[in-house]
Amino acid sequence: MVSPVTVVKSEGPKLVPFFKATCVYFVLWLPTSSPSWFSALIKCLPIFCLWVFLLAHGINFLGAHSSARKILAGLIFSALGDAFLIWQEQGYFSHGLLMFAITHILYSSAFGMKPLNSRAGLIIAVISGFSYTLLYPYLSGPFTYLVAVYIALIGFMGWRAIAGVQFANDLWTWTKLSACLGAVLFMVSDLTIAVNKFCFPVPHSRAIIMATYYAAQMLIALSAVECQDADTSWKSA
Repeated sequence: MVSPVTVVKSEGPKLVPFFKATCVYFVLWLPTSSPSWFSALIKCLPIFCLWVFLLAHGINFLGAHSSARKILAGLIFSALGDAFLIWQEQGYFSHGLLMFAITHILYSSAFGMKPLNSRAGLIIAVISGFSYTLLYPYLSGPFTYLVAVYIALIGFMGWRAIAGVQFANDLWTWTKLSACLGAVLFMVSDLTIAVNKFCFPVPHSRAIIMATYYAAQMLIALSAVECQDADTSWKSA
């Protein structure tokens, strides 16, 4: 098993642009009331840096690992979702929702279906159901079912990421743990978005949403570095 110190030494330098881009976003803190292409660029820049992070491992690496390719594709759709959400007040929230729904499908496929871990699936199903129950009274029109589908997709993604971590049998790696933590942070970020948008204002919502979101995407991208081919996981399910 690769030690965390080795991971930091080998992968840390490749993530420096991501950390710098994230700092730029939080330092500039451009107002959401004035959406622009510059705002979209600044918001998407950390995700672009994660594209570069994966591409820096080489075309041969991406060619040999379908999981890494799917995570890269998920990051591409995430950037599109980020751009749409810049103009969410102009009617593009559902477009962003669709892009992130595709992202979660890609991530779920990358994480694979082995091990199944039905207990983790049940826990996530309960949490997802509770989340939708919380949001339902505030939803109307198409969002009544769009949010339900989205919660199901991100919940499924979270289940597949969490299922890979098996502490009891010592069958875990730092990449699986990274995927697990990333998925959990992604769910926290999106639940904060939903509560803030549909239910009631969440104090410091934007800072919470973006901090957990960027951390989630970094951890999921990092999980692709030492992945096994997800096609094998799906076929053996």
